[in-house]
Amino acid sequence: MKPLSPTLVAALAIALLAAGCAGSGMQAGGPAATSQLQARSGSTAGGTVRFVQHGDHVMVHAEVTGLAPGQQHGFHIHDKGDCSAPDAMSAGGHYNPANTPHGPQNAAHHGGDMPSLQADASGKAVADFHLMGVTVADGPTSIVGRAVIVHKDPDDYKTQPTGNSGARIACGLIVKS
Repeated sequence: MKPLSPTLVAALAIALLAAGCAGSGMQAGGPAATSQLQARSGSTAGGTVRFVQHGDHVMVHAEVTGLAPGQQHGFHIHDKGDCSAPDAMSAGGHYNPANTPHGPQNAAHHGGDMPSLQADASGKAVADFHLMGVTVADGPTSIVGRAVIVHKDPDDYKTQPTGNSGARIACGLIVKS
């Protein structure tokens, strides 16, 4: 068999990389935004959340560390882009542009409702999912300028209007990237 040329090897590597990115759902799409999570309420939690617009939905990729190992943590977009308070209460309530009940099991739910994060044995959570009813683009349902909150406890998905997720242990502003 004839050896592959370095040019062909490079082209194959680029093609494989592009295919891998396409499979993650986070390839280049429309507008994008990022939130750098900072610890609040005496926690060590922190991480990054990336949002990418894809047509009528927003793809979300989150990587959070410093969580309670093996535990679920409520995870929401909050109305105000203000993480200045030590307990992150300055971020206000859940982002809810349509004034609907909390809980993703409801057909119409808060725009800021996201799936709970599941921490592994080392306290790290990685999540990929999509959101409907919000946008990274400008407009009345834009999440840019709001805050991402990670909570100490799991979201019960029924307590109104918050999900009974406990203290806010990480907060990050959502900014266009």
